[in-house]
Amino acid sequence: MNARDARDTVHSLADAAPTPFWLDDPDRPEPLPRLTGDEHCDLLVIGGGYSGLWTALLAKERDPSRDVVLIEAQEIGWAASGRNGGFCAASLTHGFDNGLARWPDEIAELEELGGRNLDAIEATVDRYGIDCDFERTGEISIATEPYQVAELRKSYEEAAKLGFNAVDFLDRDALRAEVDSPTFLAGVWDRTGVAMLNPARLAWGLKRICLEQGVRIYEHTPAGQLTARPASLAVRTPYGRVHSRHIALGTNAFPSLVRRIRPYIVPVYDYALMTEPLSAEQLAAIGWQNRQGLADSANHFHYFRITADNRILWGGYDVLYHYGSRIHPNYDQRPETFRTLAQHFFRCFPQLEGVRFSHTWGGVIDTCSRFSPFFGTAHGGRVAYAAGYTGLGVGATRFGADVMLDLLSGEPTDRTALKMVRTKPLPFPPEPLRWTGIALTQRALHRADAQDGHRNLWLRTLDRLGLGFDS
Repeated sequence: MNARDARDTVHSLADAAPTPFWLDDPDRPEPLPRLTGDEHCDLLVIGGGYSGLWTALLAKERDPSRDVVLIEAQEIGWAASGRNGGFCAASLTHGFDNGLARWPDEIAELEELGGRNLDAIEATVDRYGIDCDFERTGEISIATEPYQVAELRKSYEEAAKLGFNAVDFLDRDALRAEVDSPTFLAGVWDRTGVAMLNPARLAWGLKRICLEQGVRIYEHTPAGQLTARPASLAVRTPYGRVHSRHIALGTNAFPSLVRRIRPYIVPVYDYALMTEPLSAEQLAAIGWQNRQGLADSANHFHYFRITADNRILWGGYDVLYHYGSRIHPNYDQRPETFRTLAQHFFRCFPQLEGVRFSHTWGGVIDTCSRFSPFFGTAHGGRVAYAAGYTGLGVGATRFGADVMLDLLSGEPTDRTALKMVRTKPLPFPPEPLRWTGIALTQRALHRADAQDGHRNLWLRTLDRLGLGFDS
């Protein structure tokens, strides 16, 4: 990039608001009061993101008489649920390839369950009138390097073998007829397995429904110590306690109240840009009439999509881990990442030269060593948890909520019989090995992207251990 291009890139970011686009909404609901005093309930849900909201709603739909309380440390949808790209995927396994590699005997069932889960989300949006710009347009996985074309074709053929007929392979011309970028070489279009939506409005809609169903929600109420007694569980908050028969933990990237879960989770930061609304001429220059979600196939990949008001969200690439699993608001803004993302945006869409970005933001997500959620119970089956969604929680958290409720009921179901549900990922080592291992892996992944996907000895060793760092 020459000096003029660098100046133009920085200029495109000059007026960007340092806040998540989705949360910068005049219709954002006012927060509910914090908990003061003691509460008693049948089920306490901790966490006001998708995981907690779906758990509270499904608990009431299963048994309207169940007394449910939900507490949130900040505001509903404030964390990952209000900061993500708005890709609501059917996949429960962080993509077909990851699921096939880890659970080949269950992949057909997992894909079916994921499809039914996405159908149920769409039905909930329709039934309760949630205004979240839900569009089931699918997603195209894109090759931008020649070696990626062969990898995408292999994935497509594996899916076709299992009878997944709503997936199409697009050669260069067919892909560029859908969305025009000089960097695009081929793609695989999952036509029905992904929906686009406004993630914050989905969270706020679920909040409204929960309240209508009788869930008591307290915001600005962080959960402190969990104490288990024979008759009940108790969770301390700054101004009171909640006593409950059962607890469902939806804290994900944030430190779990069940300490033995913590080694399985690493909090990492992901970043995104949002453009100003595109003009009719700019839209015509890139096509994109079918409004699919898009993601390239590099290890350090980009995800991008078009919004209801014709902006482009452009995110991904950098994934940042901070020593000691630190989480801090200062990490939400990272100018060096935003400059890199903007450079990559204009490389992908040179015909949009002159477009400016309106918002820049980042946020923390939870990842685990298998890149897909894991589940379990504690305190004699009275506490359930689901975590490790690795950026695909917009859809999969509803499935995770059902699993947590199944586990708390103590009754076996088709979900709890799955090997995916019954097993755990490998835990991460303690510091400083954790930070060192993640840093080595990130460097190796960057090197693989620069060397036609060649995975060095470090990555191949991780593959053999079942860690499989490939995204």
